[in-house]
Amino acid sequence: MTTAAMVVGMIPLALGIGEGAEQQAPMAHAIIGGVITSTLLTLIVVPVIYTYLDDLKVTFFKLMGKKKTV
Repeated sequence: MTTAAMVVGMIPLALGIGEGAEQQAPMAHAIIGGVITSTLLTLIVVPVIYTYLDDLKVTFFKLMGKKKTV
C-alpha cells in the first residue's frame, strides 16, 4: 500500500508535469525504481533465499546423520 502510494505520488513529477518539474524528474525516476526494487527484494527474493538456505540446512543434517537442532 505504501509503495503504491509512493509510486502514484511520484508519477506527475516523473512525467515533468508542473512548473519546474523537468529538473526533478530524474530524482522521481530514481525514487520510483528504488521503491519498486526494494519492495520486490523484500517480498520475493529474501523469502526465497531463506527457504533455499533452510532446505540446504535440512539436507546437510540428513547427509551427516545428525538430528536437526533448533
